[in-house]
Formats: sequence, structure tokens, C-alpha cells
Amino acid sequence: MAVTTKIDGESGTQNNNIGSIMPEIEPLTWRFWRKRRYIIVLMAFLGLFNVHALRVILSVGIVAMSENRTVHYPNGTIGYEQEFQWDSKDRGIILSSFFWGYITTQIFGGWLGSKIGGNRVFGIGVVGTSVLTLLTPLAAKTDIIALIMVRLLAGIFDGVTFPCIHAIFSQWAPPFERSRMATTTFAGNYIGTVVSMSISGILINRFGWECLFYIFGTSGCIWFLFWLIIVCESPDKDKHISKDELRYIQESLSTNTNTSVKHPWTDIFTSKAVYAICVAHFAENWGFYTMLTQLPSFLKDTLGYELEEAGFLAAAPYLALSILLLVAGYFADICQIRGYLTTSQVRRYFNCGGFLAQTVFLMTAGYLMSPIGTITCIITAIGLGAVAQCGYAVNQLDIAPQHASVILGISNTFSQIPGIISPVLTGYIVVNASPDEWKIVFMISSVVYLIGCVIYWIWASGDVQPWAKKQMDSEYKSKLPNDTMYGTNNDGFETSG
Repeated sequence: MAVTTKIDGESGTQNNNIGSIMPEIEPLTWRFWRKRRYIIVLMAFLGLFNVHALRVILSVGIVAMSENRTVHYPNGTIGYEQEFQWDSKDRGIILSSFFWGYITTQIFGGWLGSKIGGNRVFGIGVVGTSVLTLLTPLAAKTDIIALIMVRLLAGIFDGVTFPCIHAIFSQWAPPFERSRMATTTFAGNYIGTVVSMSISGILINRFGWECLFYIFGTSGCIWFLFWLIIVCESPDKDKHISKDELRYIQESLSTNTNTSVKHPWTDIFTSKAVYAICVAHFAENWGFYTMLTQLPSFLKDTLGYELEEAGFLAAAPYLALSILLLVAGYFADICQIRGYLTTSQVRRYFNCGGFLAQTVFLMTAGYLMSPIGTITCIITAIGLGAVAQCGYAVNQLDIAPQHASVILGISNTFSQIPGIISPVLTGYIVVNASPDEWKIVFMISSVVYLIGCVIYWIWASGDVQPWAKKQMDSEYKSKLPNDTMYGTNNDGFETSG
């Protein structure tokens, strides 16, 4: 059946199996400032940029904070001193402490975002993390316990941010733009990682390690002021949105954004589709957090790069990931819009294809252990996580759009376990920074990717789940003709049959 498509005021037709129940499909325009939903994407992108930079700067900073520095004593002798007497195990505990707090507020953040507005909770999470980052140098100079507590509290605030993205998009994201809007926003994570890691070594050498926390903490506070001014909870509360865009978004969404959502907790926690998302999220984060927290140390201690070089090289995988996210998200949406693949097929093929490639490249990196070969494989492996994220990272909006923020909170809780375990485990495995020790670390990550691939392939779904359909908006059905018999296509939209 044909669907009318508006393109800059002109109409055309597009073949689509969704039928007449879908509103007009708007094309993605490069003039993003004309669409309020794209402004929301930009601001959320910048929010994740800031909060992820705040998370990763310690990975580079801790190298400078605990390295042996050459000291020229007054008597003419030369010695070596550490500003902080931390061994590999201490560093592993410090790096993992952030995730002790981060894991505790995932479900709460998703629930709170769905109750009082994802935009409010997201903003508080970012500014809270920023303020605590500003306090990090003082805590580090006090003692290791104070530093661990500040990082733990920063994790608590940061923990609410990621689930709230889906609470925001459940109000703002039309179904056929979900992959693009979500992956573009998530790219902020990795651009933040790229920028912070790239310049951290330079800033440390010029101004000292403390400046990292002052610069990025201040940036997050400034972002929060703009977020308060620009972003609204939902389109109907935005004074600057056009009538056409408001109508398009409201007609596209299958749930009533003004309805108080009651979450079917038992159904959610017994759903195989939810568990598929959780396992895939866990698998991706295992490799991601292992490299995020340990790559600067690996490059400096094992491959022999200087701190500035290590910072640039450690950022390269996340630059590849952020670029591929934009491409993969657009391609995933095109596969659905043009009918090449169903939603379930898009999620499975992209997610599992990405995991298989990551398994191969990370395993190869472990066996090569050469500067060029290993770094190339690591960049490729982490970058291909963008393909996998077109599966599990968007899948919550497919299976239960009105519960997406809570499901993301659950999966993100489960997926933070690697952030707690991996740095500590690596600290115990990599004692002498030898290639054989690092090979074990790479092999463990490869096996985790493979397990995630198998489980997601078996249990994943792109359909709205039966327990979610029970709470679908009655107004949505009332828009359909009274004599229509309903079936459900694989995108979760009810169609005439």
C-alpha cells in the first residue's frame, strides 16, 4: 500500500507495508535546526559527550598520577617518585569504583524518568557528575578512600543518564527514526571519549593532571544551563515546535505520552526478549569497558608509547565507533523503510554480525601483540560495536516503547557488571604488563562477545511484546476504522488484514 511522503512541501508516494495507519513519513533533513526533535538529539548528544568524558578522563589521568617520575634532588642525585603510591590492583579498584555507583541507579533512573520526565532526570545526572568531577583532585590528595567515594557518587549520578535517553525518545522519536536518533545520540558517548582521551595527555603535560577534572567538570555545568533553557519533556510542551512537526510526532507514536505508565514488572523480568537485550548489552560492555579503562596503560606499559601518544591511540577506537554509529544507524533505518529487512531481522543481523566481527578482531589482536597489528585490530573491534548497537541499544523501543526507559535501566544495570569486574580482574591478571598476560585479557573479551552473539540470536525480537500490547494507547486504536480487523506486523504496529 502506498504511503504519502512529504519532501520539502512536495508530495510523492512510497511503497511500504505499514499501510494507511502510519502518518506521513518525513525525510531526514540536514537542516536539523528546523526540527525540534533534532535539536533534542543534538543536546542529548552533547550531554552524553560531557558525561562520558567525565567518566573516562581518569583512565588517562591515573597513568600520570601513579607513574614513576624523574626527580632531581638538591644534592645532585636523581631518583624516581610516584605522586600516589598505587599499584596495579589499587588502580583497578579506583577505576572500577565509578561503576559501583553507576550500577545502582540504572533501573531507578529509567523509572524516575518515565514518571517525572526524562529531560529533568538526565540534566540532574549530568550536572551532578560534573560537580563531583570538580571535587576529584581534592579527594585524590586527601586519600584513596576519599577518591573512591567521590568516584562512586559520580557513578550514582551518571547512572540515571543513559536510561533517561529512552524516556526522552519515547516522547520525541518517530518509529522510523529511532535507529538514527538513538545512535546519533549515543555517538556522543564516543566522541566524548575521543576528545577527552586525545587531549588528556597534552593537558597533563602542559598543566598537570588536575586540569582534566576542572576543564571537563566546568564544561558539564555549562551544558546543563543550556539544557534547562532549550529542552522540554515532550513535543506538546515545546513552545517552539511547528504544528506540522507536533502532529507528525504525535501521530507516529503508538502510545499516549500523557498517560501514566504502569510497568508490568513480572512480565518484564520473565521476557526472553528483555534478557536477550541484557545479555547483548553485557557482552558489548565487557569488551568496551576493558579497553576503555585499560587501553592507555596497555599502550604505555606494554607497547611502549609515551603518554601523549597513548592518549591519541586510545581515542582512535572510539572515533571509529562514533563515525560508524552514524552510518550504521542510518543504514538500519533504510533497511526497514524500504522493506529489505523486518525489524527483528535488522536487530539480529546487525547485533550478531557486529559481535562475530568483534570476536575475530579482538582474538587476532591478542595473538599478534605487535604495535601496528594489535592497534589496528583493537580499533576495528571497538568500532564495529556501532553495528551491534543497532540491535540491542534500540531494541527496547521495539518490544515495549512505553517501558523502554525501564528496560534500558535493567539492561544497563546488568551491563555495568563488566565495569566493576573487568578492571579489577585485569589488575590481577596483568601484574608485569607482559604480552602473554594481555593475551588472556583479549581472549576473555572475545569469548564474552561470542556468548552474547548466540544468546541474542536465539531470544531477540523486534515485535511489540504481548504484555506491552495490553497497555497500548486506546486512542491509537480509536483512530482506525471501526470495522478493521487487526493483526500485527513485525514492527509492532497494528495493521488491517
